[in-house]
Amino acid sequence: MPNLSRWIEDAADQVATLPGIGKKTALRLVLHLIRKSPDEVNRFAQAILDAKANIKSCNECHQLSDDVICEICKNPMRNKTSICVVQDIRDVLAVENTGQFNGVYHVLGGLISPMEGVAPSDLNVNSLIDRVQKNLVQEVILALNATMEGETTSFYLYRKLSPFSINISNIARGVAVGGELEYTDEVTLGRSIVHRTPYEMTLKR
Repeated sequence: MPNLSRWIEDAADQVATLPGIGKKTALRLVLHLIRKSPDEVNRFAQAILDAKANIKSCNECHQLSDDVICEICKNPMRNKTSICVVQDIRDVLAVENTGQFNGVYHVLGGLISPMEGVAPSDLNVNSLIDRVQKNLVQEVILALNATMEGETTSFYLYRKLSPFSINISNIARGVAVGGELEYTDEVTLGRSIVHRTPYEMTLKR
C-alpha cells in the first residue's frame, strides 16, 4: 500500500486477517472507522474486547455463550433426546434460523482434515460420546458441510456412535455437494433438516 500512513497500513493488515476480508475491503473498513468519532471507535473496540473477555463455551454443547450453559441447553422446551452435530456456532445460527429443529446441538469446533493437521482428538468428539452415554439420546443428526472434510467427519462419528442404540441420521442433500451450511438459504436448509435420512443410506450410494 504505497503512500499510506503506516498506522492505516498496520490497521488494514490486521483487518485483512479476518476470514473473507481482502486487502481492499480491509482498507475501506479502516478508512471508514477513521472517519468516525473517537467515542464511536472506542465503543467499537470495547465491544470486541468485552466479547473476547466474557464469552464462554457452553459446558454441554460447546457453542459460544454468555454463561457456562447456553440458552438452548437450558431451555426446558427443547427436545434433549435429539442432538444436531455441527461444525461451529455459525451452523447453529443457520439451523436455528430455519425454525425446523427443536432439539439441542453439539459443536465439534472444526472438521477432520489431515491436510490441515486436524485430527479427531482436536475436536469435541469425546464429549459427544459422553452425552450419548449419559443422557437419554434417541437421535444424533449429522449436519456437517457437504465437503470431503465434512463427509470424513460424518463417517468417523457414525463409526463411533454405531455401538449405541440410537438413530444416526444425515441431513438431506438439499445442501449442494461442496456447500457449507452457513451459506445455504434457510428454506433449503430447513427442508434438509426435516427430510433427514438414516446415515446408513448414504453409505449405499
